[in-house]
Amino acid sequence: MSKEMLEAFDTLEKTKGIKQDVIVDAIKAALVAAYKKNFNQAQNVEVDFDERKGNFKVMAVKTVVDEVHDNRLEVSLKDALAINKAYEVGDEIRFEVTPKNFGRIAAQTAKQVIMQRLREAERTHIIDEYSQYEDELVTGTVERRDNRFVYVKIGNVEAVMPHRDQMPTETYNPQDKIRVLVTHVGSDSKGAQITVSRTAPDVVKRLFEQEVPEIYDGTVEIVSIAREAGDRTKMAVKTNDPNIDPVGTCVGQRGARVQNVVNELDGENIDIVQYEEDPSDFIANALNPAEVIAVQFGNDDDEDEKNALVIVPDYQLSLAIGKKGQNVRLAARLTGYKIDIRPESEVEFVDENKDDSDKKETDDSATTDETDADNEDAEETAADDDSNVEATDDEAADSDDTQEDDSNDSSDNSDAETTDESDNSDDDQEDDNDDSSEDEDSDTDKE
Repeated sequence: MSKEMLEAFDTLEKTKGIKQDVIVDAIKAALVAAYKKNFNQAQNVEVDFDERKGNFKVMAVKTVVDEVHDNRLEVSLKDALAINKAYEVGDEIRFEVTPKNFGRIAAQTAKQVIMQRLREAERTHIIDEYSQYEDELVTGTVERRDNRFVYVKIGNVEAVMPHRDQMPTETYNPQDKIRVLVTHVGSDSKGAQITVSRTAPDVVKRLFEQEVPEIYDGTVEIVSIAREAGDRTKMAVKTNDPNIDPVGTCVGQRGARVQNVVNELDGENIDIVQYEEDPSDFIANALNPAEVIAVQFGNDDDEDEKNALVIVPDYQLSLAIGKKGQNVRLAARLTGYKIDIRPESEVEFVDENKDDSDKKETDDSATTDETDADNEDAEETAADDDSNVEATDDEAADSDDTQEDDSNDSSDNSDAETTDESDNSDDDQEDDNDDSSEDEDSDTDKE
């Protein structure tokens, strides 16, 4: 051991981030293990390290006793006093037992133990340092790639990006700078492992947090994200401030904010919709840009599977479904509902605004029926009264006609009697005239 060892320790600390104390402890444990394997005992063995010279010493600790039973663990008082007259029974004395030649086996054992401890120390260091970056966006450099992974250098650590986490529209070349999301920090048999992703939905969320201050400070909240990486993403946002438009805030002036995110994701389309507490309004927004006429919900008791029937105009059906069903598929992920889209011409639907008042309408209908029945009864009663009145009027009319007939008959009789009387009077008068004429003729004759 020499100063070269100290320089090696410094190099390990700078490159691997492992402190010198950890390395020294690993070497001490390796030397103890090698000594135990070669000398069949290590109960009282310790290893000292000289930080100035870089030397290790194997020390055997023995206890001072009056009578020695095991010379590997004990030393007589006489021998102890020969070393130092201050020793007493029960004291511990350290003797250097460093082997002059550990041999090939001892060196190999020490190497294996040292490598194992170094791996454990490096694993612990990586986990402690990068666990705080889990679910965060970091910048890395592409180092190389193979059939399974793209290897990204993050700081002093090499992370892996599996094939499922790679954007289908991107090509990763060595020395490319990329922004990735740390999805997992853990360890396996080979050491610590950091997994990163470019396709996770949280990549979009973190990018918007960096571009939109209102999202970062919590004024605007991202409720949910549905993503098909490399093609299209739907994101629902909301705010508790009525003076802020959450969608417009994310889009930015002339679309500057959302365009920066699109550029980072290699042209991936991003739809930003407003979250609504009413599920029907939320589903209608999620199907944007398609127009929705109505949304009906099933009566399933299974809370895990929520169904919704969406009715759209016939000419909007293909737009609502999207290319290969992408629009409705992303909307279903975004809202958590199983969405069934039907054209208006094939569905008889009830306006959802009336659904909530069905009971009230039923009561109103019953009340109206009762009122109509009462009105019908009143109309029938009025009709009966009218009939009675008409009958009375007919009778009165008949009576009047009878009276008129009687009056006419009486008048005719009076007229007849008057005529007869007049005729009789005329006859009497004619008789009188005839008599008078006869008297005149008689008088004339006499003369």
